[in-house]
Amino acid sequence: MSPQLLTPTPNAYSAILGTGSFRPDVVVTNDDVCQWIDSSDEWIRQRTGIITRHRADANTSVLDMAQGAAQAALEDAGISAAQLDTVIVATVTFPHATPSAAAALADRLGATPAPAYDISAACAGYCYAIAQADALVRSGLAQHVLVVGVEKLSDYIDNTERTISFLLGDGAGAVIVGASPVPGISPSVWGSDGSKWNAISMTHSQLELRDSLLGATELLESAVDEPLEELANPWPTLRQDGQTVFRWAVWEMAKMAREALAEAGLKAEDLAAFIPHQANMRIIDELAKQLKLPDTVLVARDIAENGNTSAASIPMAMDRMRKAHPQLSGKFALQIGFGAGLVFGAQVVLLP
Repeated sequence: MSPQLLTPTPNAYSAILGTGSFRPDVVVTNDDVCQWIDSSDEWIRQRTGIITRHRADANTSVLDMAQGAAQAALEDAGISAAQLDTVIVATVTFPHATPSAAAALADRLGATPAPAYDISAACAGYCYAIAQADALVRSGLAQHVLVVGVEKLSDYIDNTERTISFLLGDGAGAVIVGASPVPGISPSVWGSDGSKWNAISMTHSQLELRDSLLGATELLESAVDEPLEELANPWPTLRQDGQTVFRWAVWEMAKMAREALAEAGLKAEDLAAFIPHQANMRIIDELAKQLKLPDTVLVARDIAENGNTSAASIPMAMDRMRKAHPQLSGKFALQIGFGAGLVFGAQVVLLP
């Protein structure tokens, strides 16, 4: 008999076993934001639904926030870091292209030698990571996967820029995905539309920053009397084409949310909660309207107090919703993330 490869013993189903979050202490109000842009508290509330946003101070890093959320999720799930088989971090603001935030986080938690890697899928990063965690657990490659969405967007904003800076906040959310006796995560609906790649983007690349620094160094070394602005470094900051993003999010993401429900074999009335990416209150409300959600479905509106936290927004909103409404335990929630790329991902999950 010829030899055969051994394969992992698969698990029938996966589910979210616990949640956690970390919200920085610094609270930035709309009046604070209006010091930098010509706007008002009333305009920001009407256009975005945001009242405050949390931002991390200089001494609080992406890893610090990720660790805080992860430890809370581990405690909620009732497992130790040593039981983690995989660590996945969704972020676009870890200041190192390599090595990954996930590897450092695994070491901080005591999860070594669990495989660890980062996902760069912006505001859909958490849902992308859930899709992978679900597949890892069901395939038998992992029994417990830590998924963290974390962003320190305040490092990459220009406070005077009007298209996106006033929307953004910092924070981290985490979940533990593990084996389950019943289906706890539906098939994922995910994808991308790279034709709108520039709709949300950075103002400069790292190569442009490098070239600017080299040019500034050459000018200083040659002692040429140049104007100060010619020595300025083009630090990459975020911007967006707001109208393009709004139209895409409202019309295309409603279709994806309906598709996610169909893949789960559920209808809107079967849901207990709707947890979309916290991009803009008007987008959230329009999605809920298009999905024809009944009044019994709780809709996450974490954006009012926390702003848009990209990959962190869904797990942070889920954690807050669970704590405020413990009756949601064991019920279905539809989650959908969408953002720069443009990318999207959605699943129905059973709330722990």
